[in-house]
Amino acid sequence: MTSFKLFYSLLFFICICFLGYSQQNDLLVNGTIVDESNYGIPYVAIGIPSKYVGTSSNEEGAFSMNLSKSNLSDTLEVSSIGYKTIKITVQDYINQKEKTIVLLEDIVSLDAVNILKTTDYIKLAVKSLKKTTVSNRHQLNVLYRRFSSENYKARFLAEQYVKVLDNGPINTEFTDIEVAEGRKSADYRFAKKKQTYHAINVVAQRDPLRQGNILKDYTWKKIGDTRYDGEDLVILQGVGKKQKWKKVKLYIGVDNFAIYKVETTDLDAIYIYKKHFDGRLYLSYHSRVWSSNMPLNPIYQKALGLKKDKVAVSYKHEAIVLGIETNKKKIKVSSFGRYGKDMGDLDVKYNATFWKNLSMPPESDFYKKSVKELESIYGVPLETQFELVNK
Repeated sequence: MTSFKLFYSLLFFICICFLGYSQQNDLLVNGTIVDESNYGIPYVAIGIPSKYVGTSSNEEGAFSMNLSKSNLSDTLEVSSIGYKTIKITVQDYINQKEKTIVLLEDIVSLDAVNILKTTDYIKLAVKSLKKTTVSNRHQLNVLYRRFSSENYKARFLAEQYVKVLDNGPINTEFTDIEVAEGRKSADYRFAKKKQTYHAINVVAQRDPLRQGNILKDYTWKKIGDTRYDGEDLVILQGVGKKQKWKKVKLYIGVDNFAIYKVETTDLDAIYIYKKHFDGRLYLSYHSRVWSSNMPLNPIYQKALGLKKDKVAVSYKHEAIVLGIETNKKKIKVSSFGRYGKDMGDLDVKYNATFWKNLSMPPESDFYKKSVKELESIYGVPLETQFELVNK
């Protein structure tokens, strides 16, 4: 009798715990951010800064995140460069019939005011990085994915949940990375470009802010102005002094000299920085594309139906920061260095439950197209590929 009581007591306890857990994140808040012409706005920051909760919209302006009922009275902040910030309670947003948020353009012209010389903005922005960014040790929880394409068609996907230990753009590289979870599709590639380290390290290594020579290696000029969250920004463009094709564009705050966005022709990369609850910035999104032509032997040429002995290949990388942890006691990143091999060659145990419960960003048009291409090669659903390919 005691055993039965113990069993049912444990069962009751488990059920209560499960119900409690299920109620922690039982609100799916999603929608689309558009401009006044109803065009989706990419890379918009949406979140509750004071609660360390946030996400970014995808390339079409769609967003999605999991919240709990305790967040109903909290205020969502929706902000993007060039637009007026909108604030709305979670409850009011959920009550809206149309899950669309329209951002109004925030027009400004700084020509009429006394602004600094272009090079002074660069100097002050670089000098202020330690103050304007999260520069103490912190953990970024990153959804990192790479689509590999051949002949303009996706032929491999590697997707991982990576814990990154970082000190911000004052450091040239990430301190450590840990691939906590991973999954990959079947590898249909014929031409394979390999890296001897994890591709997420390139995010830091090629970031112009971390290279330490952004002022002296470029010729700078002001090309525009805009606003972000009520602050005036100047848009500055640098052209490489030796490599004229190399260009960098910075969006710098006029008052605090914070750098909110970086665009570079090097790998067509973009870096988006978002405000932490204390006002300092941290990297929230990065994308880049590597493309080239690689040689093919006659057998592979025939398989791909090509007349040339080379094939166009490209790797599209995305780093989507799902969360940040600044509390030293809560930072947990195991030291794995650079891993020493290509991310597509890492064997990570596939945890279907983890991926099902992860608060994933909405699928972009590119993502949907690439998945469809992967599934069409042999008619195998992507989820089935995950189950069969991964250990």
